[in-house]
Amino acid sequence: MYDVVIVGAGIIGTFIARELSRYKLKIAVLDKLNDVACATTKANSAIIHCGYDAKPGTLKAKLNVLGNPMFDSICEELDVHFKRVGSLVLAFNDEEMNTLNELYQRGIQNGLKNIYVVEKEQLKSLEPNLSDSAAGALYAPDCGIIGPFELAVALAENAVENGVELLLNTEVSAIEKNDELFKVQTTAGVIKARYIINCAGVHADHINNMVSKEWFKITPRRGQYFVLDKSAGDLVSKVIFQCPTKMGKGVLVLPTVHGNILVGPDSEDIEDKQNLETTMERLEHVRTAAMKSIQNIPFDKSITSFTGLRASAEKGDFIIEESNDVKGLINVAGIESPGLSASPAIAQYVVQLIKEINGGFAEKEDFNPHRKKVMRFIELGDKEKAELIKNDPSYGRIICRCELITEGEIVDAIHRKAGAATLDGVKRRVRPGMGRCQGGFCSPRVMEILARELNKDILEIVKDSRASKILTGITKEQ
Repeated sequence: MYDVVIVGAGIIGTFIARELSRYKLKIAVLDKLNDVACATTKANSAIIHCGYDAKPGTLKAKLNVLGNPMFDSICEELDVHFKRVGSLVLAFNDEEMNTLNELYQRGIQNGLKNIYVVEKEQLKSLEPNLSDSAAGALYAPDCGIIGPFELAVALAENAVENGVELLLNTEVSAIEKNDELFKVQTTAGVIKARYIINCAGVHADHINNMVSKEWFKITPRRGQYFVLDKSAGDLVSKVIFQCPTKMGKGVLVLPTVHGNILVGPDSEDIEDKQNLETTMERLEHVRTAAMKSIQNIPFDKSITSFTGLRASAEKGDFIIEESNDVKGLINVAGIESPGLSASPAIAQYVVQLIKEINGGFAEKEDFNPHRKKVMRFIELGDKEKAELIKNDPSYGRIICRCELITEGEIVDAIHRKAGAATLDGVKRRVRPGMGRCQGGFCSPRVMEILARELNKDILEIVKDSRASKILTGITKEQ
């Protein structure tokens, strides 16, 4: 019997779990997949927006502006990479310059102070590689970049350290409400709870409809991206937007917190909530659109491409409220951009909502907001590296040569709370396989380490989902 069950272990579900873990509650986070951050959270633009784009008066505007300044302290507590690099929204003609001025006024209405309209003459001093055809830009210095799946992993880890139970491979098949309790039918059995928080992303409408009336619909909005090698990392230093449209913020060019360049996404409404295909046609659209902003993008340095799905709601705003007909069901749905930017404020908003419904919760005296520091070998000085290897020789064995990831880092990622149990789980936590060769050299060794540390046969080690087998049998005896 749980006080709160959270359905979905993406960035929103893990942020809410961590925020609720401050209180004397029994909490479980359910996810049907093999790990946290396996859906929208692992495949998005990784931007912490300032809040000038959302319509004034909406939850998107309010929670984005509240959420942005919270990331510095949260990322310090959780030892997660975060950089405030600033952003430029480019205009290419007089009409788009008018749009920039509208965005500026909207930002002021939303409570921002640190935004500026920049004329053409100033652009090259901010970003030397911008297209000569850019006529001006909206400059927002407080825009940031982050690793969203790394943040979700850290949140889950800290939540578990503070008493939350993480139940992976646990798919919800039905929900009943009897008296004051929910009965949640899952692939792992029946789970009872007083409150359900629905953070199921593109599937949030499906979860709602299991127990409540059908009153919102989530449309998956597909976006495709290129990732460029770190050798292209000096292409831009800021997040480069184009003027937004009704389909989103357009194709972006931006640095990542780890030194790559990300280009994308396009925007395409689809019906299939499992469709993560990349297509030649749409990637070519991304390529063409991006070169309007930066003409010399070295696409020959692309090391991978990927697709993400955004959960777009018909009402055009976040849905964060208790169901009208099923008390205790809290829907947190339609969390598309700027959902990542708003996520810490969304978590506080949801917790306050439940406290108002319940009458309040007792706080824990021993809540710990800090997780154990992550040892990142590549970031250490020579003396620190030598001392670390002296104490633990596994940190002297490089497994991923592209990213200089050691065996010690991989072992640590496996044995932490909410630790890695799959090839991609290790990849999301400590980056082997994220480099130029995309795991071509290090994957077999990472699999061997996983099998050894988890006491499994190597044939049981999967790429990500339970069905994503890598090895199926022995081809020859030694």
